Amino acid sequence: MKSTLLGISLTISALFGASAALAQSDTQQQLPQLDRGEKIEKLGFPAVLEKLTGWTKFGKGKVYTLPLKKGQHVRITFSSKSKYTFMAIFDLSSNDDESFFGTDEDGNTADVTVNQDTTWLIKPYYSRVTRRRGLGAPYEILIDPNPPAAQQAPADQPKDQGPTLFPPRSK
Repeated sequence: MKSTLLGISLTISALFGASAALAQSDTQQQLPQLDRGEKIEKLGFPAVLEKLTGWTKFGKGKVYTLPLKKGQHVRITFSSKSKYTFMAIFDLSSNDDESFFGTDEDGNTADVTVNQDTTWLIKPYYSRVTRRRGLGAPYEILIDPNPPAAQQAPADQPKDQGPTLFPPRSK
């Protein structure tokens, strides 16, 4: 009886272990290839402006996952003192392993409204095609969950120029 009970418990644990390993491998397949030593830091969608800082040191870098809901608008701004440090954003719900935004081609600010529930992978990196000077570079990423809407002054209203030293000439 003890051997039967032991056999059943081993079978159940093997089944649960296999399903956990399968779920873990499915999660890993969704991620783009990470560099050796990179660590994933899971973020929650911030309520206010969130500032991430780090260093692009090879083998000790961070990548971030950011879950987003359909209809959310977010602005992500990247800055670094090094002109060889960049950021790429990957959409993990897409089968495409190319980034949909990169600061090397698209500028330093991603301003996006999400069409479906998804998770983004935000990856700061140091360019490999340039000669490296030092071990990496510092960076800063600002995640703004409530960016202000772009406001434009109406064309028919004159701009307020404030007080002037001389009044305008009368015609």
